Amino acid sequence: MRTVKFGIIGLGLMGREFGSAAARWCHLLEMNVGPEIVAICDTNDALFSWFRDHFPTIRLVTKNYQELLADGEVEAVYCAVPHNLHRQLYTDIISAGKHLLGEKPFGIDKPANDAIMEAIRRHARVFVRCTSHFPFFPAMQRLCRMIDEQAFGRIIEVNSGFLHSSDLNATKPINWKRIVEINGEYGCMGDLGMHPCHVPFKAGWYPRTVRAILSNLVRERPDKQGNMVPCDTWDNATLLCDAVDPGSGEPFPLTIKTQRIAPGETDTWYLEVKGMKACARWSSANARRLEVLEYTGGEQTWRRIDTGWEAAYQGITGGIFEFGFTDAVQQLWAAFLYEFHEGKPKSRFAACVTPEEVAYSHRLFTAALASHARGTVETV
Repeated sequence: MRTVKFGIIGLGLMGREFGSAAARWCHLLEMNVGPEIVAICDTNDALFSWFRDHFPTIRLVTKNYQELLADGEVEAVYCAVPHNLHRQLYTDIISAGKHLLGEKPFGIDKPANDAIMEAIRRHARVFVRCTSHFPFFPAMQRLCRMIDEQAFGRIIEVNSGFLHSSDLNATKPINWKRIVEINGEYGCMGDLGMHPCHVPFKAGWYPRTVRAILSNLVRERPDKQGNMVPCDTWDNATLLCDAVDPGSGEPFPLTIKTQRIAPGETDTWYLEVKGMKACARWSSANARRLEVLEYTGGEQTWRRIDTGWEAAYQGITGGIFEFGFTDAVQQLWAAFLYEFHEGKPKSRFAACVTPEEVAYSHRLFTAALASHARGTVETV
């Protein structure tokens, strides 16, 4: 098995998830490539101990990311830092010749993303992808196969979203995701939006126009000292878009929702595709279940399919058992390393988000800001 030596910049929640996925790489079967974590970096040295305790392969521990990039043993980098740092760190990683899996949204705004895209163009040999775990759940893989097989016929409409309620509590202390200078003016779109865009963009369903309604529902929150401070990013966003199905050339409505304040939702991704021949819907609220309606005339009936562990990248888990978030994280990493090693993705929907797809999301979110401000339909 080929080993790719990784450095991690940003050791928070998702940095640890990558570490866990790498530590149990033996879970995956038929992979000819795997990760090895050899260097870690964070400005908070309190995060070092967990990695040191569990990964004896780590040689370099530093608070200076430039030191990590100068290490000749590091081939690739996973970078999970706040949005305002993306432009500098991502362009530096790429310019150092390190392959990159970066967290969305690949820049705090479109100018930052433009700079990252220019660095990618200048260093064409560097392999760069963006994270999103949405399509790797087995039920979603089945839905995606229906897209590949053109099972829906003419598309009537598509609805995609990412909802949670973590900010419903108005007394929750403010964090960086609620500060424009760190999170960006996109608000919840920048933080959550790549997830509901992932499958539609892979399907070629790119928005041509957008009418956006954005909401800032909690305008002040306490800081760590209990003082009330401005909370100035968008909590919720609803984007009504016009897209075209490349299979038929026909337009259809595409709705994309991102909400930090969605009562009753813990962490819900969903996708619904309605077509003239078939419809399908999936929600992570019941992650193993895919609902399908196939119309052949006569009575219309939704069929329920409960999927087991049948992931894109085969693992040791028996097919009757359930697939979870940590499995989706490992599948994302398998997709990154498979494409890096093989030179092409295993399939269209078993692949990471490309830089070009991320760049289109910036076009969409920038147009959405203008749409909300002007009350207009904007071209993407």
